[in-house]
Amino acid sequence: MSNQIPKLEYTGASATAVPLQAYESNLQSVTAEPWVKISDNGLQLEGLCFDRQGDLILCEVFGGTIFKVKMPERKVNKLFTAKKDNPAAVKIHKDGRLFICYLGDFKDSGGVYAVDQSGERQQMILSDIDTEYCVDDLVFDSKGGFYFTDFRGYSTDPKGGVYYVDPEYKTITPVLLNLAVANGIALSTDERTLWITETNANRLHRVDLLEDGVTIAPFGASIPYHFTGHEGPDSCCIDADDNLYVAMYGQGRVLVFNPKGYPIGQILIPGRDKGEMLRSTHPAFIPGTNQLLICANDIENDGASWIFTAKGFANGHHSYQFH
Repeated sequence: MSNQIPKLEYTGASATAVPLQAYESNLQSVTAEPWVKISDNGLQLEGLCFDRQGDLILCEVFGGTIFKVKMPERKVNKLFTAKKDNPAAVKIHKDGRLFICYLGDFKDSGGVYAVDQSGERQQMILSDIDTEYCVDDLVFDSKGGFYFTDFRGYSTDPKGGVYYVDPEYKTITPVLLNLAVANGIALSTDERTLWITETNANRLHRVDLLEDGVTIAPFGASIPYHFTGHEGPDSCCIDADDNLYVAMYGQGRVLVFNPKGYPIGQILIPGRDKGEMLRSTHPAFIPGTNQLLICANDIENDGASWIFTAKGFANGHHSYQFH
């Protein structure tokens, strides 16, 4: 017997706080650059979107602050405080109003409401009185309706799902059910493929829809990718080539998939190997460009909240919310 017993050591992938798997470490990778600091404090930033004037709007979940980043000088201002608990996404309607998704008590008191940029003229779209959803995110279609994710359940109690609300906001139609915390959602350029991230099951769903927008095509619902690690996939967006960009919460990066769901690249947040800025939550393109913005925070290290930037494979999709 040798006197030297073999020993495992922290080298290579094991030396980083969030190791990349072998099949992901070989992906084309770039490291994002800091773009603007939102706060010196660690805030749970979400919901990046641009208004008609080209200014960036985003929200902070636990405090309820809605921010505006004035372009091009990148000046950060507070617009207002959300009137509902735990806003998780902001989207721009075709009439310019802000549609705010909120999680409520994370059990059964979430919904969607619309306001102007002063936070006034409130209209309930999905009322927490009449529904039991925890609404995390939504994506509009060209008809004026929208799909939303229900952020409920956990790995062995999949209560979440994806639903469609008609343009008159009168009917809610289930599209995909029994999900363990449905989170990010994106619609393809032809509006026939719906992407959903399932956080607590670490899965990516690709759903092909029939012309009515709510019926799944035969054999049309699949899981092209299983993620690894803690905590899981968060919000997502597409580019004009129908590539999908998925923020990985707790991993400080964005994974990029081609239209069939194969991983083709990734964007890393600086400091991730040391366990910094791991809460990467939401990617969004600056309209008309291939410049992607990614919000992240460093709450675990009492750090700040930033938006980072890198360039994607193609320009962002000029979707319905920008018309």
